[in-house]
Amino acid sequence: MGGKVKILNTLQIKQKINRLAFQVYENNFSEKELLIVGIDGNGFKVAQQLCEKLKEISPIKITIGKIKLNKEMPWEGEPAVDFTEKAFVNKTIILVDDVLNSGKTLMYAVKLFLDKPVKKINTVILVDRSHTRFPVKADYVGLTLSTTLQEHIEADFSKKNNEAVYLT
Repeated sequence: MGGKVKILNTLQIKQKINRLAFQVYENNFSEKELLIVGIDGNGFKVAQQLCEKLKEISPIKITIGKIKLNKEMPWEGEPAVDFTEKAFVNKTIILVDDVLNSGKTLMYAVKLFLDKPVKKINTVILVDRSHTRFPVKADYVGLTLSTTLQEHIEADFSKKNNEAVYLT
């Protein structure tokens, strides 16, 4: 297969994020606050859009945060976060990324919260490739796409109002 094939355009991404927001709200309607944590890069961009929609549709207090980690070798160095531990103690955390490939990035991001007193952790993924090598699953998925190991999913959020997800 040569070149890029667009699998989601801007409108479709917006529709997926809207549906994901309603699912998150439906399963957390009794919460007073949610901490939406995006994995740096496109995961954080998806998290921002998810937050915007959640604020529109729910009375729940929404706080956003970001995790920076080395996506290729997440075991090297500690993940950096832009929030304090106080922000997530006894809270429900919604961890967001754009594409679930092997599950490695998501696993190391979840690890950050495992020895902390959190109420609940859920994961939101825009596109799940169904090729995880780690025991991680997404609780909320925008699109599940079975790909070959040679194919890649690439999300492009660099242009506002011209976002897309490609199969390469």
